[in-house]
Amino acid sequence: MKKLIAILLGFVFFLYLIPLRVFADSNFTSNYNVTYNVLENALTHVAFNITLTNKTNKYYASSYSIQVGFKDVENVLVTDSAGKITPQTTKNNNGSNIEINFNDRVVGLNNRLNFSISFDTKDIAQKSGKIWDINIPGLSEQKDYDSFNVNVIVPKFLGNPSYIKPNIGNFTGTNLNFTKEELGNSGISISFGDAQIYNFNLSYHLRNSNLFSIETEIALPPSTNYQDVQINSIEPKPENVIQDIDGNWLAQYILTPGKKIDITVKGYAKIMLTPKKKQLTDSELKEYLKEQPYWQSNNKDIIDLALKLKTPYAIYQYVTNTLTYDFNRAQVNKPRMGAYAVLKDPKSAVCLEFTDLFIALARAANIPAREINGYAYAQNPIERPLSLVKDILHAWPEYYDYDLQTWVMIDPTWGNTTSGVDYFHTLDFDHFAFIIKGASSTYPIPAGGYKTSDNNATHDINVGFGDNFTSQAQILSLSTDLASEYFSGFSPKGNIVIKNDGQIISLPQEITVNTNFLTPKVQKIPVGKIPPFGFIVIPISFDKPSFLTNKTDIVKIALNENYISKEIKITPFILNKWTVFGGYIVVVIIAILSFTIYKIRNLSVSKQEK
Repeated sequence: MKKLIAILLGFVFFLYLIPLRVFADSNFTSNYNVTYNVLENALTHVAFNITLTNKTNKYYASSYSIQVGFKDVENVLVTDSAGKITPQTTKNNNGSNIEINFNDRVVGLNNRLNFSISFDTKDIAQKSGKIWDINIPGLSEQKDYDSFNVNVIVPKFLGNPSYIKPNIGNFTGTNLNFTKEELGNSGISISFGDAQIYNFNLSYHLRNSNLFSIETEIALPPSTNYQDVQINSIEPKPENVIQDIDGNWLAQYILTPGKKIDITVKGYAKIMLTPKKKQLTDSELKEYLKEQPYWQSNNKDIIDLALKLKTPYAIYQYVTNTLTYDFNRAQVNKPRMGAYAVLKDPKSAVCLEFTDLFIALARAANIPAREINGYAYAQNPIERPLSLVKDILHAWPEYYDYDLQTWVMIDPTWGNTTSGVDYFHTLDFDHFAFIIKGASSTYPIPAGGYKTSDNNATHDINVGFGDNFTSQAQILSLSTDLASEYFSGFSPKGNIVIKNDGQIISLPQEITVNTNFLTPKVQKIPVGKIPPFGFIVIPISFDKPSFLTNKTDIVKIALNENYISKEIKITPFILNKWTVFGGYIVVVIIAILSFTIYKIRNLSVSKQEK
């Protein structure tokens, strides 16, 4: 009987995504000390020092299997107290599986089996453009561990992190330490750098199949409170570029019947971690509380749930923890479900549903919210999937923070797929917005969504890392269509045209109009932002001068260092050169007619006399 009790039971652990889940036997306790040593060449040396402690005198562990979420695993080394162990390493869809058989047979109450597993991987640290990122997936069942301590060692030249997730680690020098309690279910994400630079080359395809000309537009990546964008070129050039209520840059084109054009837009974007302040009026904020298709914020079930959750963070946690990302659905172009449908069927969601549900719940809770579509940099499609159709873009929401007085971007999709990495309190440098949907849940369309039948398979989005983002000065030009002469007794009217000839959006400013005689003598006109390649037309008028006014005035128009002037003449109707000229023409016409009539009459008299 004693021999039977001592028979090997084969105790096996499973660790997923370092680690995602451990199936711990009640007969053992487990203690982990894990070190991630990031080297200057971005290779990471990973070392697991593990202790299994017997809780009975009946069993011992004979084997151990660890599933790591890294496909790139090299130089695997395993030892226990009796020496080296030859592991069996196999790759699978979820990474790599390392299986070992222990040399030691440790039996007896409170006796311990100590062993270590180490390997090298390129899947943890990456230098991407200007940013170094360290991403370590997290625990999903922390109760299965008696202790789990993590030490992350980073190269000294990286300096201080721009963010640490979760933001509770003790960072000293080049070491960052976490306990099981500090990690919770979250992984570890650390970033070094001030800003990320992207260059982009985007293609848009437009066609007019109508029998009449149409006006249409494309959406360019805009500057936002998180990013600065400069547009280097748009070919062919648009008629104008305007900014809508959400801050989108819309390039306008006129297409004649049957015309097809391919548009190329090139530029740079600088992505920042901390958003700039963006103050909105009450009327502006109300736009982001309205119900829209896919955002059923007036639905009773959504309202009831929103009143329970109340805060943006509670809504984020609910969406992140409730929905299940459907990787199979992400591969095909299935219809967008919308907030209410995914609330009822939470097991088949992609990034659009995570976004729609957050926005609907936020709006129902009286929290302004809207949708962002764009490019998101992700090397691991399992942890950070991109599932917006066409050119594989991403969707994420943002809400308006009344205390910070700005829009705050979050990503509940990646919060879900990374097993708890915080994408609420701090986002990252990887989200590059192409469009903003707030006033509408379906418009505008991001780059990548402008396809025609003959180029439906083309790759229209090319985004890479840039080296520099040179600060550009705004370049504005002024012109006016004020006439040279006006009749007295009538209000002189015209337009001022302000064109943005630079590569960045212009700042809000003020035009000053000065005159010597015409009133008002000083006019100050506010000018909103103008996107690159765009222009605005500002109407201008003056008070009516008296009917007998006969004066010349100079209208001076100034916009910062830009200055133009226009000389205009105010004359009475009877003295105006056009009036005089018109009168002369009338006299000549009357004279000609009189002479003609006289000749005709004389000719008639002559005929009668004969």
